[in-house]
Amino acid sequence: MGLALAAIAIILLVLPHADHKEFTYEQNQPWKYPLLTAEFDIPILRDSTSVRVMRDSIDKTFVPFVKRDNKTEEANLSRFNSLLEEHAEPEQTALLNSLMLETFADGVLDNDLADQIKRTNNPTLRLVMENKDQTKEIVAIDASRMFSARNAYSFIDSAYNARKQQSMPPLSQEITRAINLSLSPNIVLDTLTDTKYRDQEYLTVNGALGVIKTGQRIVDRGEIITPQIYTNLNTYQEMLQTRQSDRNDHTYFVIGQGIYIAIILATLYIFLAIYRPLFFSDIRKMTFLVSFITVFTVFAVLMFENVVQGLYVVPFAAVPVIVLVFFDSRTAIFSLITTVFLAALVSTYPLQFLFMELIVGLVATFSIWQLDRRSQLLRTALLSLLTYAFTYFTMCLIMEGNFSQFSWRILIMFVINSVILSFAYILILVIEKIFGFTSAVTLVELSDINSPLLRRLAEEAPGTFQHSIQVSTIAAEAARAIGANTTLVRTGALYHDIGKLSSPVFYTENQHGVNPHQGLDPVTSAKKIISHVTEGASLANKHKLPPLIKSFILEHHGKGMAKYFYTTAVNNNPDKVIDKADFSYPGPNPQSIETSILMMADAVEAASRSLSDYSPQSIDKLVENIINGQIADGMYKESPISFKDVEKIKKIFKQRLATIYHTRVRYPELNKDTATAQNLNQSQNA
Repeated sequence: MGLALAAIAIILLVLPHADHKEFTYEQNQPWKYPLLTAEFDIPILRDSTSVRVMRDSIDKTFVPFVKRDNKTEEANLSRFNSLLEEHAEPEQTALLNSLMLETFADGVLDNDLADQIKRTNNPTLRLVMENKDQTKEIVAIDASRMFSARNAYSFIDSAYNARKQQSMPPLSQEITRAINLSLSPNIVLDTLTDTKYRDQEYLTVNGALGVIKTGQRIVDRGEIITPQIYTNLNTYQEMLQTRQSDRNDHTYFVIGQGIYIAIILATLYIFLAIYRPLFFSDIRKMTFLVSFITVFTVFAVLMFENVVQGLYVVPFAAVPVIVLVFFDSRTAIFSLITTVFLAALVSTYPLQFLFMELIVGLVATFSIWQLDRRSQLLRTALLSLLTYAFTYFTMCLIMEGNFSQFSWRILIMFVINSVILSFAYILILVIEKIFGFTSAVTLVELSDINSPLLRRLAEEAPGTFQHSIQVSTIAAEAARAIGANTTLVRTGALYHDIGKLSSPVFYTENQHGVNPHQGLDPVTSAKKIISHVTEGASLANKHKLPPLIKSFILEHHGKGMAKYFYTTAVNNNPDKVIDKADFSYPGPNPQSIETSILMMADAVEAASRSLSDYSPQSIDKLVENIINGQIADGMYKESPISFKDVEKIKKIFKQRLATIYHTRVRYPELNKDTATAQNLNQSQNA
């Protein structure tokens, strides 16, 4: 329950919470949705292009407002006279002061303002004058005789040369510097007044051109979205959000989303509780399943929010493919349905989205019955791409009746989607590491007999290795017959006896005339034999074998007994009570169908080596006695295997053993006298 609540909270957090239809549209593209009418009166505002053109026109003809800064003028003159001391003669000082007064009287403009006047080719300015009664008066003035800060010095320099007496020296570097430092603008922009009047003229641009009345058409399907329609749609969306933020509808909408998500997840939980109780009771598997669906849904929502048509890039087909690797096909399909229905909350076209993603997901699931090769993902990705294209063409025909709305962009999205799907193997490896699962691909890699551990088994315990090969063969056949995991059984069988590597010579299949058990008491011998289970588990940990493989090592004898040594101990000590615990394996008993198959195959294959007669009747009797004895001992009480499966397994074992140990035709011996006579006749004829 905690997992489900966390999933609902996370998905709600990333979902867009607009309780109205979300539209995606582009300017100069056709409207893809049905007829849209106004739910309320909407002002018709100018489109952004028209607004920009009209504002530019206003800016070009607008006459700026300026004011005369007398304080700056006085400060400039004071600074100028201070800088001239000791650098100019009295006659120079007097002439330069008169030129500075003349320049400021005409007006010195800010460089930016001077450039603006030059661009508009309109020398008129509006001067804001403050009267004695503190009222303001606006008068138009001619700025053609005004100077910019850049060219004011040029005027003073040329006027000085024209008016100076012959005895006056030219302007020195110090005087030039003093002039430039004292020419700050005294005609400056009146920012407050200028902004006020400029905004008043902008109102004519921003004002509404009209009104779209309630129920009136905004845009219809297939209509090209012009700049004006684009502006109307934006206005509609903004007003809709504003109106809804003032009501309580938003809260109800979020509640509705939460209930929808809860229903979808509850359906998944019910399916698992009824049809997959082992998965449902496994917290590790449930954590993975719910987390995986939640993360995939969040990824889909984020792609929808941040990428145009981004929902089609999300490889939903990867959901059943990855779940199938660790669970089964029915759980994979149900996970696909859950994820797609959750993601449909943000889909622009829910029907189209559900149809396409469910069909593609099912095709992907059917194309991979058991993922045991990386190349299978490439085939699945290609089939998914073809299915996407086919279903997309189908939806175009259904919705439009033609291919007018076909988009190459969406087809490219499908290609990207399929490429991402082909790399799902990387995600499978990550999930294996995080949750401790084991995929079929990993099992295939482990079953390579050239792997270090199996290579060592073949070299140090060849008899055990051959036994393991035989067991894996007949166990895999039995697993295939009853629909169990063939790859898992084959791999588990190859590793089930690796514990015998600690002392290979103590096991019959590795002995060559010398039996180290001679001279040992039955208890010691039994402990030595039983130790291969714990030694195998230790080796599995050392070589980092998956927990699934380790379960085959621990469960292939279950809590059974080393009966040979127990019987010997009882026979040798008729008056003594023998403790069965000294002769019992640590267990546990088989917990799965696959480990149950291995227990049967291991016992049957080992016992078959002691047969003196390999007739069908002898093999039948052997198989029946061993498996029925295990059932009688309660070895399979904790396993989900059925009696029907057991009967099929017995049949397979009998067939395989009969094939392995079939009676060969005895070749006749050659009669020497007859052969000698035939050779003599051939010599005479020659």
